[in-house]
Amino acid sequence: MALKWIPDNTNIDFVRLRFITFGLSTLLALLSLGLLISKGLNYGIDFTGGTLMEIKVVDQPINLGELRASLNSLELGAISIQEFGSLEDLLIRLPEQAGGPEQQKAAIDSVHSALDQKFSNVDYRRTEFVGPQVGKELKEKGLMAVLFSIIGMLVYIWFRFEWQYGVGACIALIHDTFITVGLFSMTGMEFNLSTVAAILMIAGYSMNDTVVVFDRIRENLRKFKKMSIYELLNKSINETLSRTIMTSGTTILALVALWLFGGEVIRGFVYALIFGIGIGTFSSIFVAAPVLLYLNIRHGGKKASSDEEAAQKA
Repeated sequence: MALKWIPDNTNIDFVRLRFITFGLSTLLALLSLGLLISKGLNYGIDFTGGTLMEIKVVDQPINLGELRASLNSLELGAISIQEFGSLEDLLIRLPEQAGGPEQQKAAIDSVHSALDQKFSNVDYRRTEFVGPQVGKELKEKGLMAVLFSIIGMLVYIWFRFEWQYGVGACIALIHDTFITVGLFSMTGMEFNLSTVAAILMIAGYSMNDTVVVFDRIRENLRKFKKMSIYELLNKSINETLSRTIMTSGTTILALVALWLFGGEVIRGFVYALIFGIGIGTFSSIFVAAPVLLYLNIRHGGKKASSDEEAAQKA
């Protein structure tokens, strides 16, 4: 016997809640915009340039205050030290040094010497250096990747369905990505290339979820020609609800396991995915589908009209 989380006869009036959900989505989007303008993002080394060092101090207590004072005495600029994972794991960020790669390497060597003098056993796990020009290019390319993905998905929906569906999907995509970026601004989590990859994955996941709902709406438009659009949208959302909840739930379960055991390096990536999948599921139910109520999908769709003409001829 199959386990069903959502009964077959579910009949929740989702469209009736559209004014509340539209208002909530607008509020979150405005908050995200305000945070981005006032606070901005905590860009990682990928975008700002500089050096990131990940170390582990083995079997020795760490006094962050003393360590920070010791490294700042090197006069290399504002050095950031952050604990992650266990108390022995540290992330050290060095700003870009004037004088090119040679000066940057000298700065890294100075930090190594200071750490070796302070601790008897230091494990240098990784050292990454990104120049400011490369960081600027990566920032621009990351933004273009997100924009082109949204435009490409809009065109895909337009050709597969009709322009009305494309508009609804585009609103949902912008909603999901914008609010996810706002989360990073609010929490101050590092925004790096992994975060951009997570946003692209969120866009793809949200689009997949939205297409499932849209496909059922289009199918029901052909089957129930006398049903009002309001009732048809509710029926379509309820019919796909089980699939939507099960898919999102199982994906989030896998991500929670990754968050627990994947380590600090990918934690921001997993944070973004968990939040983004949740907000994407919300938008496919409460944003993308209810928007169609205002876009005249019954009379504006060429596909539906051609199908009706073919049925009349038959």
